[in-house]
Amino acid sequence: MPRLALYALIVCALAVTAAVVSFVQGNWLGIVWVLLAGLSSNMAWYYFKKARQNTAEPSVTR
Repeated sequence: MPRLALYALIVCALAVTAAVVSFVQGNWLGIVWVLLAGLSSNMAWYYFKKARQNTAEPSVTR
């Protein structure tokens, strides 16, 4: 797994955890954590797909 995708996945998991804790405590600031989780999830997906495409394409050198 690419390093940036792994980092983004870790941030996503931490943001989801922070959102759950925030909502359990009755703090509506958890909405910001949900948005951050969505953003980092998209980043992880993007970096994972980008790395997969780079390994699938044959390298053409001229």
